[in-house]
Amino acid sequence: MTSVTELAYIGIEASDLDAWQHFGVDLMGMQLAERTEDSLALRMDAKAHRWIVVRGDADDLAFTGFECATEADLGAVVANLRAAGAEVAEGGADLAAARKVERVVVTADPVGNRVELFVGLADADTPFQSDVLFSNFVTGAGGAGHEFLMERVDRQEILDWYGILGFKVTDYVKEEVAPGVFADAVFTRCNERHHSVAWADMPFPKRIHHFMIEVGSINDVGLAYDRCMDAKQPFEMTLGMHPNDEMFSFYVRTPSGFNIEYGWGGLTIDDSTWQIKHLDKLDTWGHRAPQVVADLLKP
Repeated sequence: MTSVTELAYIGIEASDLDAWQHFGVDLMGMQLAERTEDSLALRMDAKAHRWIVVRGDADDLAFTGFECATEADLGAVVANLRAAGAEVAEGGADLAAARKVERVVVTADPVGNRVELFVGLADADTPFQSDVLFSNFVTGAGGAGHEFLMERVDRQEILDWYGILGFKVTDYVKEEVAPGVFADAVFTRCNERHHSVAWADMPFPKRIHHFMIEVGSINDVGLAYDRCMDAKQPFEMTLGMHPNDEMFSFYVRTPSGFNIEYGWGGLTIDDSTWQIKHLDKLDTWGHRAPQVVADLLKP
């Protein structure tokens, strides 16, 4: 079946672009690609951008861009979406130019998240350069990273819709986090990355709980952890590891109130051998709330 190949870029509507530039460049290690009065774009690799932050009051996910390998693949995905009753509109030349792609179409998933499907994300004119990274961001065949979104509608409806895009279920995690209270998540993939889009039935005020960016050295996780701590950037969770994607990471709050998972060592999937798993723990170890750690460290 024809599918998208990667989660290629993410768009955020943010009220404080200066804070986002500081967060993305100085703390996360990205490179500023462009800055205008009402937007900024951030690079993670040779591509023209991976993050697009536009001025607005929502402070939340604005759109996600998924790439198709060819025009024919894009056309097939669009046809399959329309056959399933989804509305898909051409983005037009102006939007394609703004996103630096050859062609883009716009639709919405069952939750109402804006989805942009496209071909041909341009390379930047200059090599990627970070002033703080020890290694590099892990993108390539796995795309920009993964997003962890809030369900808010029937899960099967979401899985069916993303199945049209070619997403497959990797695994499920359901953990009882308090008596009778469960965090229930499903993880889906469109390439070798363990998951590019995950969904959870759990309370959270934003559309997106976190976006994961991966680095090529464990040292970069520690260095970013120290930078965020020194900057007093609020943490969501301390260092830890997940049992499903085996990511060593921490979670830090963005200027818009959702989180970045900053990780290393994520599992890649071989489609020919992978079997769906059902797990009962979100974390192998760590990933504790900062206040819990602070209380434990009190004399």
